[in-house]
Amino acid sequence: MLHYQPQRQMQTGKVIGVEALVRWQHPAKGLVAPGDFIPLAEETGLILAIGEMVLRKACAQARAWQNAGLAPIRIAVNMSARQFHEPALASQVAAALAAARLDPQWLEIEVTESLIMQDVEGAIERMQDLKELGITLSIDDFGTGYSSLSMLKRFPLSRLKIDRSFIADIPADPGDMAITSAILALAKLLGLEVVAEGVETADQADFLTQAGCDFLQGYLFSRPLPAHEMDAFLLGR
Repeated sequence: MLHYQPQRQMQTGKVIGVEALVRWQHPAKGLVAPGDFIPLAEETGLILAIGEMVLRKACAQARAWQNAGLAPIRIAVNMSARQFHEPALASQVAAALAAARLDPQWLEIEVTESLIMQDVEGAIERMQDLKELGITLSIDDFGTGYSSLSMLKRFPLSRLKIDRSFIADIPADPGDMAITSAILALAKLLGLEVVAEGVETADQADFLTQAGCDFLQGYLFSRPLPAHEMDAFLLGR
């Protein structure tokens, strides 16, 4: 099943998107977090079926909110390494959009920094194929991988997501504040929007807003919510 965590635009205070996060509703263990089953799914290859299911459900949910009369919002879906390297990836994404009758501008695909650095030329080609569909591409967990600045400008990205590890100790850690400010300045020069994830305190939100961060995501605003609770949250936004 999917839960959804809102992303708030700080300039307007509005929720402009959500991240779709997969959960496993186990019959005996209850709700299982992705860290407890995604590694096994990757190892066995089941991640391909799970990834396609997540993509289709997310697109269908975005369309359902629009059909219910809510203002359109962007829905972000994480892409696993095995799914990203599938030759038919672009066709799979196009099929999910078509099945849901969702305009591509409302879908965002998130890939991790370490994933795209495994095969830079191949990653650029796949990302170009996805970009041609009209969707948005973002790089997740930025700052924790191995990309060089010269490589970063080659990827057809629209957004960076600052990893929560840099946010957790703000404003107590001057080093994390400096790194975060540098990422925000770099993104602005490259014409990229920035989402900070893992925002839990008002002090963190204040610093990020003053530093020029476009969107914030985290428990300060909302935990990840199942679809029926997200309905109510969006109605009250």
